[in-house]
Amino acid sequence: MDWYPLFNSLRVAAISTAFTFFLGLLAAHVVSRAPRLVRGALDVVLTLPLVLPPTVIGFFLLKLFGPYGPVGSIFEKWFETRLVMRWYSAIFASVVVAFPLMYRTTCGAFRAYDRDLRSAGQTLGLSNTYIFWRVTLPCCKQGIIAGSILAFARALGEYGATSMVAGYTPGRTATISTTVYQLWRTGDDAGAYTWVAINIAISAVVLIALNFFEKNEKRGGI
Repeated sequence: MDWYPLFNSLRVAAISTAFTFFLGLLAAHVVSRAPRLVRGALDVVLTLPLVLPPTVIGFFLLKLFGPYGPVGSIFEKWFETRLVMRWYSAIFASVVVAFPLMYRTTCGAFRAYDRDLRSAGQTLGLSNTYIFWRVTLPCCKQGIIAGSILAFARALGEYGATSMVAGYTPGRTATISTTVYQLWRTGDDAGAYTWVAINIAISAVVLIALNFFEKNEKRGGI
């Protein structure tokens, strides 16, 4: 059995989650401190990928990173590197679709954060950077961890946009989701069931981890 789809899916999900983690933290921090009207507009824009069809996201990514797109053409010309139909192309799609989950969850944690702690730190002469990393993040860690887990699960199961920008090439770009579709399309139900079972097992572990952190968060709030 070729285990490349599992390896590639975990690799793409892990890298995507790392990018999503920092981008989500930065976006949530900026939006939470913005004026109300600006915050509302940014919130709509940053959450939009959550409700857009994956094919629409894939279309825009192809137009952006394709060989004739503004970003893809630069890499094609100067680095002789194509950004689509490669294994790492799936990272672009996974980051876009998983980002809103990390962002929304982190925003919720920041909004529940006691701002008096930040004010107390400022009165002690602590810098805003120190307060953010050593006070705010530890207080919001349960929500941030939950957002990271959700982002990982979303990236792991991404299919629509991934299939458009990365395609399906066995041993090169195949993921669990695209492999299940290809096996079903070719009538290999046994192989498809195997990968479905693997995906369900991983998803169950992710949900158990999420429930664990949510319970800890509730206990911490009591």
